[in-house]
Amino acid sequence: MEAALADFLGLEEVLLTCSGTAALMVALRSLMARSSRRRVAVPGFTCPLVAIAIHALGLEVCPCDTLPGTAELDPDSLAPLCDERLLAVLPTHLAGRVAALDAVLALAEGCGAWVIEDAAQALGARAGGVPVGLRGHIGFFSLAVGKGLTLYEGGVLVSRDPILRQGLRDSAAAMLRPDRWMEARRGLELLGYGLLYNPLGLTMAYGRGLRRALCAGDTEAALGDRFPLDVPLHRVGSWRQAVGRRALARLPDFLEATRRQAQGFAARLVPCSGLRVLGDRPGERGTWPVLVLVFDRARDAEAALARLWREGLGVSRLFARALPDYAYLGGIVPDRPCPRARDFAARSLSIGNSLFLRPEEQERILSVLRGGAGSA
Repeated sequence: MEAALADFLGLEEVLLTCSGTAALMVALRSLMARSSRRRVAVPGFTCPLVAIAIHALGLEVCPCDTLPGTAELDPDSLAPLCDERLLAVLPTHLAGRVAALDAVLALAEGCGAWVIEDAAQALGARAGGVPVGLRGHIGFFSLAVGKGLTLYEGGVLVSRDPILRQGLRDSAAAMLRPDRWMEARRGLELLGYGLLYNPLGLTMAYGRGLRRALCAGDTEAALGDRFPLDVPLHRVGSWRQAVGRRALARLPDFLEATRRQAQGFAARLVPCSGLRVLGDRPGERGTWPVLVLVFDRARDAEAALARLWREGLGVSRLFARALPDYAYLGGIVPDRPCPRARDFAARSLSIGNSLFLRPEEQERILSVLRGGAGSA
């Protein structure tokens, strides 16, 4: 599968891992072998697994604020961290949207730090014709459920630097050992996911737990944001690799179909007052696992979510809150001021871009958003 992924990305080689989180840990471990620095800067709005991976290696999580109205790391918030203690910076191509990297690269390289592109949700995205993940020193993708190409759990590491690639291979060899029990479990999970990959099956698999969590008022559980602090580390078996290799052949058509659907839906959302859809800037071609809506007012986002979340239409949030605001990460993520990240968390919603989404379901979402959710 590694050879097929390398061909897809136009690279000499890639490294397959058991998850995107494991990929990040392998990347960081390879850099730790080259430096005694111990700080890692991340956006203040990102997946909690990023912080868990950093902490698991004994490194220090340093959340940075985001640019206004986005989840992109703010260079002005990053700049004070750029000193001899900074090991790496993790700009994130969140939800398939391409993050601007010029300023982040300049700041990191100016202080001798590395840039690891978090492209977990953006396999197949491009900027200036170049796949995301390749402008930084290292990049990684996730092959988890919902990422377009899936092994149920999996990850991919890339780098254009042959010395860094060798370091990644060395770290992976040391960290990722065969684990027959874990691989058997992942194989069964992938098989089950394949059997349930239809509207009814997915509703059965995920809908009941979602409704239970919402009834309990547990937003983190509803979103699946509460992760264990122990990260599984093992090699990916041959059967799952074979499944992934066959699925990879279908990925370009899938990405194009979801792009067309998302852009058509986004165009219909334009007349909805009080919100905007995050899209591509000139020269960017992101992926579309979801559409990200940013409302002018947090209360309108909350009202729309209250009306649509329980209906099984794929309306949700990317993450429950800004990274410093997860109570269970209290000993991992410092409470560094990230007001714009908190604002983005409050004002943003996501709409799943599943090809199973029917026209009448789009109409239901549009009717709520056109009517002004804040009036509900």
